[in-house]
Parts: sequence; structure tokens; C-alpha cells
Amino acid sequence: MNTQLRMLRRVPLPARAGMLLALLLLALAAAAAESFDEGIDYRLVAEPARAEAGDDVEVLEFFWYGCPHCWQLEPQIKRWLDDKPAGVSFRRLPAAASPRWVPHAKAYFAAEQLGELDKLHEPLFKALHDERRKIFTEDQIIAFAAEQGIDAAKFRAAYNSFPVDMQVRKSADLVRRYRIDGVPSMVVNGKYVTSATQTGSNTRMFEVIDHLVARESGGDAGSQPAQAAPATDAGAS
Repeated sequence: MNTQLRMLRRVPLPARAGMLLALLLLALAAAAAESFDEGIDYRLVAEPARAEAGDDVEVLEFFWYGCPHCWQLEPQIKRWLDDKPAGVSFRRLPAAASPRWVPHAKAYFAAEQLGELDKLHEPLFKALHDERRKIFTEDQIIAFAAEQGIDAAKFRAAYNSFPVDMQVRKSADLVRRYRIDGVPSMVVNGKYVTSATQTGSNTRMFEVIDHLVARESGGDAGSQPAQAAPATDAGAS
């Protein structure tokens, strides 16, 4: 900027004002791109708690299969995962935010329990949003899982199992703890919640995530909230 200002002194006065304005706008744009504000781009969690214990910085996505924005976000998540730094773990968590969302949450956890998540996750999103199929009830979900080559009897047993029920309860507990009021939402290390609604775009949301990850990794000299404790299973207390 100092070099540019020195060059301005050689510019005729009538043109100098316009160039100064252009430089000012560029500086403001750069500052806006690098500035992430608490309460605007992200918010603090009142009672920090990670979904899982571990040494990595945890990035957690709350989603619902019936949400078109969650489906549209999938390609950007994949690109971000390709470049995410070491020491960062990413998890998806189906949000059990309402009774209507529970069947899809159970489907995710059942497929995960059987080691068949790759067969269900993206195909279910695609069927719901690209093919406009109605896959919302237990029977519809199990029939769809069978179409993907997942054993229907095993899937139904997992779907209605106690471990899956407990995972749904834990999801509902984390939705309340983090005050998730829409999806997709991202939680960084159990301490910060951000979303495209807050940041204005998916691209800026990932910039905010990277900023918060750097802070949690020790890359930000600013003050940090207290260490997040692992969340306890809902219903266990």
C-alpha cells in the first residue's frame, strides 16, 4: 500500500482522487475478506462440548437428508476434505431436530453400524432431491437400502436397535446444546457454530471454519474459550 501511495504522487491531481478511491475500496474488500466476527459469522456455544473425544480439532456437520441445501453442500465438503490440514477430524451428524427428521437419522446410524454408509449416504440424497422420490418412512427407507445392496433384515434390525436409538438421542441432545435452528450447520471443536446463513455463502462459511480451526490449533494468538468437554450420551445422566 505504501508503494502504491508513493506512485500516486506522480499521478496528475485530477486522476489521483479516483485512484485513491479505488485503492480504498480494495483495502476495504481485503479487510472484509479477512475479518470474521463473533455474533455475525459464527457464535460461541454457551456450554462447549465436543461430540467425540480426541486430540484432533473436530468439525461437525449437522444435516438432514431432506434438506436440499445439505445436498448442494456435499461437493464443497468433499473439496474441503481434500485440503483440510492434518489434525482435523470431520464428522457428519444427522440432526434429530424433529420427529420428521428421526427416520433419516436412524437410517444414517443403521448404515454406519453395518459398515454400509457409502452405499446409502449419497444415493439417498440423490434419490430425494434429483429423482424426487418419497423416502421418508421406515418401510420406504428399508426398501431403498435393499435397492442399494444392503441386507434388508440386517438393516431393519440395526434401524430399530438400542445403539441406534441412543445415537438419535445423543443427536437430539447436541441439537439442543448447540442451539441448531437450521441445517446445514457446522460446529468447530464443540465451541463455535457457523453456517452459510450466518456467513452469507458456503464459500465464506468454509473460510470461517478454517479460521476457527486455526485458532483451535494454536494458530491464533487471540483469547480462546475454555476447553470443550466431551458430550455425554443423552439419557445417560
